[in-house]
Amino acid sequence: MTLSTQVLIGLGLGIFAGVFVGEMAAPLAVAGAAFVGLLQMTVLPYMTVSLIGGIGRLTPAQAVSMARRAGTILLILWAIVLLLVPLIPIAFPDWESASFFSASLVQDESSFDFVELYIPTNPFYALSASVVPAVVLFSIAMGVALIGVEKKDTLLDTLETLLATLSAVTNGVVRLAPYGVFAIAASAAGTMDVGELGRLQVFLATHISLCLLLALWTLPMLITSLTRLTYWQVVGQTRDALVTAFATGNMMVVLPLIAERSKELLRAGGIDDAEADGAAEIIVPASFNFPTQGTLLSLGFVLFAGWFAGAPQSLTQYPNLLVSGLVSLFGGVYVGVPFLLDMFRIPADVFRLFVTIDVITGRFATLLSAMQTITLAVLGGAAMAGQLSIRRGRLLTHAALTVLLAVALLSGIHVFFTYAIDSGYKGYEMFAEMELSMPPAPSKVLTSLPDPLPRTAGRSRLDEIEKRGFLRVGYLRDALPWAFMNEAGRLVGFDIEMAHRLANDLGVSIEFVRLERGSQGRALREGRVDLLMSGIGVTPERARRVTFSRSYLDTTLAFIVQDHDREHFSRRSEIYARQASLKIGVPGFGYFEERMRATLPDAQVTALDSPREFFRAEAGTFDAMLYSAEAGSAWTLVYPRFSVVVPLPNPVTLSNAYPVADGDAKLLAYLNAWIEIQKSSGTIDSLFHTWMEGSNATQREPRWSILRNVLGWVD
Repeated sequence: MTLSTQVLIGLGLGIFAGVFVGEMAAPLAVAGAAFVGLLQMTVLPYMTVSLIGGIGRLTPAQAVSMARRAGTILLILWAIVLLLVPLIPIAFPDWESASFFSASLVQDESSFDFVELYIPTNPFYALSASVVPAVVLFSIAMGVALIGVEKKDTLLDTLETLLATLSAVTNGVVRLAPYGVFAIAASAAGTMDVGELGRLQVFLATHISLCLLLALWTLPMLITSLTRLTYWQVVGQTRDALVTAFATGNMMVVLPLIAERSKELLRAGGIDDAEADGAAEIIVPASFNFPTQGTLLSLGFVLFAGWFAGAPQSLTQYPNLLVSGLVSLFGGVYVGVPFLLDMFRIPADVFRLFVTIDVITGRFATLLSAMQTITLAVLGGAAMAGQLSIRRGRLLTHAALTVLLAVALLSGIHVFFTYAIDSGYKGYEMFAEMELSMPPAPSKVLTSLPDPLPRTAGRSRLDEIEKRGFLRVGYLRDALPWAFMNEAGRLVGFDIEMAHRLANDLGVSIEFVRLERGSQGRALREGRVDLLMSGIGVTPERARRVTFSRSYLDTTLAFIVQDHDREHFSRRSEIYARQASLKIGVPGFGYFEERMRATLPDAQVTALDSPREFFRAEAGTFDAMLYSAEAGSAWTLVYPRFSVVVPLPNPVTLSNAYPVADGDAKLLAYLNAWIEIQKSSGTIDSLFHTWMEGSNATQREPRWSILRNVLGWVD
């Protein structure tokens, strides 16, 4: 039985074991991590020794020729993927989507430090910290310098012996692959929650289809079109390397194995040449410094994330995506993907979905990356040996078939998910079914304005609350996500939870009074409520009329627009240029209306009594509505055809606080101290994650397994 067959059996048994025992397979992750660690221990030494020795043996002319030829092949491989990425949206069905608030909405474009990643200011630190790009650059620099050094043969022989030793260690560890792959597959299959996939199935199907198309068709056929190798020679000779790469999900640990299989392929194709073998030994580790096809295919997730969050990219943004994506992915997917999500203003929490499914997609991407590295090494070695034969007709035929197959696969995915899968929009349901996350105080809701609360002369309102035994809080209708009625008819929301927490700390019950907009100031002045808790922003106009507590949360002003207009409101400069044609709705408070008229004097500004007036207006009535990004995100869950956009640069923030009746000093002092306690205890952060970011919107069920759900042997 060949090693690749053993690995496949281990993979299959691992998946079955994980499905059978479920989350009980989690401890096997330790054994899997140990196997990956054993594979990884020789990688950086291998890369360093291989690059220094391989390049050092070359003449200057050979080094230039290899860089030019391998670089040209690499550019071609990149171009193949970059031409396929814009086709990916073909697969996306026409489903409505929206998301909770994300901090990425209010952040400006981010960047990362290429210098730190690629310049080995301390090579020993780069080796110890596994900063691979810096290690590769240092090794290449050493190899290039060695080309011109006299009396280098002794060092080169030593490096060759060391390289053979490292390869022997790697081959020894690879013999453990069936057991390591079993442990990895079992822990992954046992702990991954398939129920969390939801709409991610669209991306999974798209990503897996394109990875397999490129790895098992396009790249092998490219090799057969340019060499004397057959398709089955390419696939059969590299099967164990590809399966190990897929099972571990770690491209770096199979580099030595890929180098050996690439040299075997060259010999199988009649290229038994020392220069070709040397080229493969250099190209394999050096190529790890550059994005692979598997890495570049993650650009499809950025397109998917925009569709998923209800903010798809326009065609005019595709060139920027491809160019910026190619550059940023030099730092890897966990650097490049968040950078691109920020660049295109896609909620950062979508990246958590990428991490969640990377246990699946990462393996297929690694499979594709391994196949690309083999392709680059084989074609580069053949080119250095002068045995690369270009058959234009065959190349064009394979290219046309690749495009046709890609379009057919993507169209099939679109049709399947459009007509065979229930695409029911769940965002509204998730939000409307949310419940209070903390123990509530005894409470009741009053739908009409009650009589003023009795007051004893000289007694503070705080003392009155404790004496009467209840706290009366005013809230506004249509104040998502601060205060609203959920599907069960219960009053919930961020500030409703804060009110319950306040009542519990005071040891009293609570009466909620529903107020109409414009009546809240009068209700406070007449003493009908003790305070307002409903996402009230502090403005100069309001501060003249009521007394506010200390701020408990800052929100960011934003525009709510229809999905297709998102790009037009992302930059201040473009909004200023278009203001004469804009029709903007604002909350019915004088401050916002005045602020908007002062900022955009040529725009048509309309005050609204409720956000619903904007969302339910006929098409063309409004272009945008000014609102907070945090609250606006909740409204887009109810009306998913709309998106939240924060104009950049320099977002404008607004403080939220609680207006207090009579400006009572004792009540105000208590409330201020209480707010500080809620901040320092993490209560406000916890409620923000719950009501704005939707962290507890869905409850995770125990992982399905045969042992639990079929046999019933465990609870």
